[in-house]
Amino acid sequence: MPIQTGMGKNGEWRKQNIILETDGMYPKKVCITLWGDKINESVLQIGNMLDVQFDIESREYNGNWYTDLRAWKIDIMGAGGQTPPPAYGAQPQPVQPAAPVDFTSGDDADDLPF
Repeated sequence: MPIQTGMGKNGEWRKQNIILETDGMYPKKVCITLWGDKINESVLQIGNMLDVQFDIESREYNGNWYTDLRAWKIDIMGAGGQTPPPAYGAQPQPVQPAAPVDFTSGDDADDLPF
């Protein structure tokens, strides 16, 4: 979405809302707000897989609640040695069964009644 600018008590500000689509079997669209130097147009390209760290905050105004997702870090997925998470429905790796525990040895005097 377009970059918005304005003047505040601390000087000029810039913000941009971006729409992300989650990965998986049932993708969802999410609007996240970027402020100031977090706006990086080289990272924000259609089709890029992104790793987004964000905070969630809700505020009340005139009896209505508004929720804001504010990004504080955005990287292209796979940059810096990161690998994307497995897709929803992917086959999990087999888990080796644990060694059986022998409950027959020991003193019966300390058994619990339940």
